Amino acid sequence: MIALKEKYLLTPEEYLKFEESSPIKNEYINGKIFVRAEVSDRENIIMGNLAILIRNHLRGNPCRVYFADLKTRIEAKKRFYYPDLLVTCDRRDRETPTYKCFPKLIIEVLSDSTEARDRGDKFHDYQTLDSFEEYVLVNSKRQQVEIFRRQETNNWQFSTYHPENPRFTLDSIGLEIAIADLYEDVEFENAIESNESDNN
Repeated sequence: MIALKEKYLLTPEEYLKFEESSPIKNEYINGKIFVRAEVSDRENIIMGNLAILIRNHLRGNPCRVYFADLKTRIEAKKRFYYPDLLVTCDRRDRETPTYKCFPKLIIEVLSDSTEARDRGDKFHDYQTLDSFEEYVLVNSKRQQVEIFRRQETNNWQFSTYHPENPRFTLDSIGLEIAIADLYEDVEFENAIESNESDNN
């Protein structure tokens, strides 16, 4: 995450105007803008798989799924983040075409450059959203999914899934997903190295 040098702090409105014409995606924290990390092909495939699975599940439903290029606004924290994928069921989010304020599900696909923030500051900030029910972290190096589910006590229940525990449910939208479907067409580095070794 690289901060762009500015002579003064931007207001949220100035940031949104700046972002309209920016050739790259930037996140916003307390008046400062930061370049969003690039996405690898593995991360992109995972996001695409998730978007298709969730979109098919939500057909005929008032909920909407968005991924990659849509911001989440956290007004109380003066933040705009680009989550990898979000689902909102709040009709008020139809009024803001470039960002959403009421996500119930947020999914982040982890990478070396984003994992620490996705697990730390971002999750902490997302929790200030009353609509936010479920946070999913998808590993892009191995088949592993971690889910944090908001409880009535406002605590978060943690669960992890992998090939030995191969199905998980997104409780916030009532969708069960198989690990194999989530990682369809994803090639991991160790598998590529193994294939290259077998061919030599």
